[in-house]
Amino acid sequence: MILRWFWSSAYRQGKAARHRQAQLLAAQRDDMDPEGVTAMLTALAALDGALADGHSGRIRIKLEELQFAAHQWIKPHPRRICRGTVEIIMVALVVALGIRTFFIQPFKIPTGSMQPTLYGVNYLNLLNQPDSNEPTGWRRVVAWFQGVQYVHVVAQADGVVERVGAVVRFRSLNLEQSFWIGGVEHVVWFPPDLGDAMQGIAPLIWHPGRRSQIYYKKGEDVINLRRRAGDFLLADRLTYNFRRPERGEIVVFKTSGIPEEARERYQIPPDEFYIKRLVGLPDERVQIGDDRHLVINGQRLDASTPHFARVYGFDPAEPPGRQPYLGHLNGTVAQHYRLSPTFAPLFPDADTIYTNPPGNCLVMGDNTVDSLDSRYWGSISEDAIVGKCWLVFWPLSARFGFEQE
Repeated sequence: MILRWFWSSAYRQGKAARHRQAQLLAAQRDDMDPEGVTAMLTALAALDGALADGHSGRIRIKLEELQFAAHQWIKPHPRRICRGTVEIIMVALVVALGIRTFFIQPFKIPTGSMQPTLYGVNYLNLLNQPDSNEPTGWRRVVAWFQGVQYVHVVAQADGVVERVGAVVRFRSLNLEQSFWIGGVEHVVWFPPDLGDAMQGIAPLIWHPGRRSQIYYKKGEDVINLRRRAGDFLLADRLTYNFRRPERGEIVVFKTSGIPEEARERYQIPPDEFYIKRLVGLPDERVQIGDDRHLVINGQRLDASTPHFARVYGFDPAEPPGRQPYLGHLNGTVAQHYRLSPTFAPLFPDADTIYTNPPGNCLVMGDNTVDSLDSRYWGSISEDAIVGKCWLVFWPLSARFGFEQE
């Protein structure tokens, strides 16, 4: 039967018509004359016999007889094309929802805590930088595919920024935002968010608390900004249904898995997703040495440890900074380099041992200086892990591709 469906167009047409007319008969049977019900059942049975026999000529004859009976007795559905379109859309939505629920989930990197492995949104203010070269033409198109957006606005009148309008949005996309100088409206299309999508470019130019505002002359730059988009990735939700997460994998997890007290202290919403590198497994004893290497159950991790080649491939003589791979910092090393006095409170020195509770994991960012992670709020519930990084699909940068290490 299956093979017959592939090689016989008459068989496929007959099966489809039989299914459609049987549905219509079931929907209208209570309102039909007994004569019509009998005629339809007889035509359906005859087509079933032809389909079972498999002879293309007989199938087409019985199909015509069924269509003739349906034309006499079955009322066609109004707006049949619209109904079919709606059915296709609904099926597509159900399939997409199923894929998202059980297989993959899109995710946007919110911060720079995983740089340089994965990038969050970052900005460079180009005001007062005459040497900055903003690309034009084809080079600008290439830059856009690489996730780089330029926002350049010049004052069209003399004056100060009088007010900034609200961001016009469609779902999660910023469409446009206006501000006024000297009574003249300036429109910024697709304004980037600077940490708060609802404010858009307002933090750049609007400072109502200041005693004096910047006075612009016509033709002067008001905004000159380069924005680099954060990475968009697909998280693999399937793998961890068959095995437990492994050390060194980059995992996406729900912030609800962070202890509630820590969420309140560091103002972490309970309904977001974070992405970090998994470094400590349940029941393990974890330390951070002064050489910026993790020590697990007394064993020091290094560049030969799977998934840690780049994390620990740094020059020990290079001081810790933002974004490059420089291992993991404890509080003592952070103080040596005059970083925050509250740096890594759960790992204040090389001798401090953090014992991971059963069912919990430790996660840390690759950007060791700028990552709010388990050094601050401890372990997360293993059940909070949604999946692992599988594919970076935007932008088309050097990080585009499968399974970042």
